[in-house]
Amino acid sequence: MTTPPKTTPPKTTPPNNAFAALAALKQTLPEGTRPAAPETPRAPDPFAGKIVLSISRKGRGGRTVTIVSGIRGGEAILDELCRELKKALGCGASVEGETIVVSGDIIDRTRSWLEEKGAKRLIVGT
Repeated sequence: MTTPPKTTPPKTTPPNNAFAALAALKQTLPEGTRPAAPETPRAPDPFAGKIVLSISRKGRGGRTVTIVSGIRGGEAILDELCRELKKALGCGASVEGETIVVSGDIIDRTRSWLEEKGAKRLIVGT
C-alpha cells in the first residue's frame, strides 16, 4: 500500500496587510541622518600613572632584585612588558601580582628602558 504524497496548500498573503501600504511610502520619506559610529575604546596607557622602582632582598634568599610597580593595564600587559624587558636587558624577570620583579640590581638600566617605552613619572626608591 502506498500513501499519497503530502501536498502543502499554496501560501497566500493576508488581504489586510498594514505593512504593504508602508512599503509604498518608504520611497517618499526624506533621507535621515545616520547615528555616529561608536568610538572604539582605547587600550589604557600602562605608563599613565606613577611607576616606582625599588631594590629588595627580603624573602629572596639574599638575592637582590629590582621591583617595578605601578604599571597599569592588568595581567596581560604586565606579562607582555615582562617579556620585552627580559629581551631588552638580558636578564631574568617575572610577574608577581601587580609588580614586575627583575633579577639583579639593574635599576638604572630598567629606568632608561622604561623611559624609552614612554614612562614619564618614574620614582626611584631604595
